[in-house]
Amino acid sequence: MDRAKILYATLAALAIVAAFAGYRLLGGWGQPDGAGQETADMSVAAGALSAQQLRRLGVQTVVAEAAMDVPLGTVPAAITLPPEAQVAVTAPFDGAIIRLHVIQGQQVSAGQALATVRSREPLQYGAELARAQARLGLAEASAARTRQLVQEGIVAGARADEMNAAIRVARTDVAENARILRQAGASASGEVTLRAPIAGRVAAMTAQVGGPVMATSAPFVIENSSAFTLDMQLPERLAGQVRPGMRIAVPATGAMPELTGSILSVGSSLDPATRSIIAKARIDGTPPLVAGKSVMVVIHHDSAQPGVSVPSRAMTTIDGKPHVLLRTSKGFAPRAVTVAGQSGDRTILSDGLKPGDKVAVSGISELKMLLAGN
Repeated sequence: MDRAKILYATLAALAIVAAFAGYRLLGGWGQPDGAGQETADMSVAAGALSAQQLRRLGVQTVVAEAAMDVPLGTVPAAITLPPEAQVAVTAPFDGAIIRLHVIQGQQVSAGQALATVRSREPLQYGAELARAQARLGLAEASAARTRQLVQEGIVAGARADEMNAAIRVARTDVAENARILRQAGASASGEVTLRAPIAGRVAAMTAQVGGPVMATSAPFVIENSSAFTLDMQLPERLAGQVRPGMRIAVPATGAMPELTGSILSVGSSLDPATRSIIAKARIDGTPPLVAGKSVMVVIHHDSAQPGVSVPSRAMTTIDGKPHVLLRTSKGFAPRAVTVAGQSGDRTILSDGLKPGDKVAVSGISELKMLLAGN
């Protein structure tokens, strides 16, 4: 009996030793070597992480860079067209459309034919032009005979003056009727050609072949797609700081590059509902934009203001405020920052960091969880 007890005790001891060795070999039950210890270290001292722990968390850092131009602020805006960039094309006479030369959305050049209209009024002006031309020819012939008679002393010189006056009246009638037909784009046969007054896009089109056209209607609207403005909403804190001439920028998004421009005008009173002021800015160049689209606009100071630039993916929110996770000698620590604006895929900070500071750009969610647990 004693020998059996000793044998059972020996076997139990060997089982415990084997289990403990397996635990140490795996680093924990079913875990790789060191994983259990690492997790314990993180939960106890989340700010002080080893290089191996940082790699496993996917944490990467970058160095904050100096920014030579800190923006004044970033505000919402709507893309609009300036007044001169949208022109309605009206018909000079009532009539009916017999031919269309464009379709809606088509790009046109200044002076390009849009439609041909047939009207009775050009026929009347054409007939009057023909009569005026006939009167002019008759007056010129009569004046030539009268001058001959004056030279021969048969009639008084006053008669020649009367004929010269009749010539001037006839020439005025000819010029007036010709001018009306020319400005209307009409021919004496009664056809009127409607043309684009500016280069741009056919934004609206209500004309159709065979349909009537009234002199008070606008069958076409042409938009100049190379001229855009921005209607910006300035918050109350920027009311006295933004001035005409300041530089603005629309950050690049997707295939659209960064757009630049300048402020044209700033309102003088706050909207009581939104507590904001409307300001207008123009955009340089010919950007591929669409009127009505909403964008964010960065407003720059008149003179360069130094600041700090970090990748936008380094930004995070803690307690509703912008932060970065700063690399310190003891690990990582949250640092509140003041965002001044965006420049492409980078965020410009006016306070909270200095050039050379290291901030996390990946593994941020994991770091925040560890810091919160710490």
